[in-house]
Amino acid sequence: MYRQQRFEELLVGKRVLIAGYGREGRSTHTLIRQWVPADSITIACNDEEIFAALARARNEGKAYDLIIKSPGIPTMKFEGRCELDTLTSQTDLFMQVYGDLTIGVTGTKGKSTTTSLIYHVLSQSKGREHHVLLAGNIGTPLFDIVEQLDEESIVVAELSCHQLENIHRAPHVGVILNLFQEHLDHYRDYRDYQLAKMQMMLKQQASDHCFYCTDNRDLVERVRELRPHIAATLHPYSLHDAHRAAIDPLQTTLKGDHNLSNIFVAKQVCALMGVTDGSFAEALATFKGLPHRLELVGTYHGITFYNDSISTIPQATIAAMKALNDVETLILGGYDRGIDYGALVSFLALPPASLHHIAFVGEAGRRILADLSNSHHGLTDSIQILQTDNYRAIVDWCFNVTSEGKICLLSPAAASYDSFKNFEERGETFKQLVRTHL
Repeated sequence: MYRQQRFEELLVGKRVLIAGYGREGRSTHTLIRQWVPADSITIACNDEEIFAALARARNEGKAYDLIIKSPGIPTMKFEGRCELDTLTSQTDLFMQVYGDLTIGVTGTKGKSTTTSLIYHVLSQSKGREHHVLLAGNIGTPLFDIVEQLDEESIVVAELSCHQLENIHRAPHVGVILNLFQEHLDHYRDYRDYQLAKMQMMLKQQASDHCFYCTDNRDLVERVRELRPHIAATLHPYSLHDAHRAAIDPLQTTLKGDHNLSNIFVAKQVCALMGVTDGSFAEALATFKGLPHRLELVGTYHGITFYNDSISTIPQATIAAMKALNDVETLILGGYDRGIDYGALVSFLALPPASLHHIAFVGEAGRRILADLSNSHHGLTDSIQILQTDNYRAIVDWCFNVTSEGKICLLSPAAASYDSFKNFEERGETFKQLVRTHL
């Protein structure tokens, strides 16, 4: 194993609690068993087991040296139960060993597409010289690729706020796309969420690089505030830079200004890694967008359906609406996490001329509709609405009200947990209902 000694330094002789035993927790267990004996590892699958293990350790006077936390468990839950400096994560341990080999991408929205595009381009253009691997929040736990790494490897990792919050070393090349209100059920407030994301910059070294988008006001404010604590070389960029660099004419299936911005930063990162403009354009032309991200479902009875189930915040829905022409019917809402819908309410109060129908779903949909009704402008008389949590009824309604030649868009601006396991299940359900509609 490449750099095995470093893992030994981090793990040998340690008493370890694995907090959370989903896919990442199991991956962690598999790897650390090489250096930590079974009687020094405690596995806790859920909150109840975690709290019991911590209480038992405290009562016995045998505190854990390392608590390897799964991303979905809020750090807040450990306060008062253990020394917080014992908290670590698979991402933290991986970065301490392989951070210098890693390109990391984070942001509230766009990180999966940008990560996948960077990986695709580097695989196409650098694959003969380097072993390029994709991992992280995008689906493959970082520890699952450890056995494949060598001195020529390049790791492209999508990193969530949960994965970044406890790191001691950030990736050699970082990208922060944007900051919007998200995961407020996991953090005390929006600022804590922002600071988790900003670890991408704060834990970089002087030899590292970080790209960040200056179109995002909250991100610019955090960079300005934290600048004295940032050692890396910063690379600000904007949508204006993308237009000026003539990114627009490049052949791609990705739609909208938000994707144009993501393509531009991917190009900048790949250029830093030695990829020529020609090689980037060639690879971009063969890149296919990811499911549930402005995904074309198809045209049925003359109506074109798009699945944008990944849009779980208002800014993503606004971007989707702007990216597509002739959206006549929009499906909004789902699980309400208390985020601010002011921007979406303002957008819908003066909607695109093509928009004539909105289906409002779940508690979030009902709140958006209530906010619209209470706003100064309200919904225009030209907007017909439907309120229901039944997706079959929604799809039937969409077929009935949407005109031929127009677009029906699922872009909920809300999480899916009220009715679905995740946004993927919501998107797949929508696609299935559309494709099987009689």
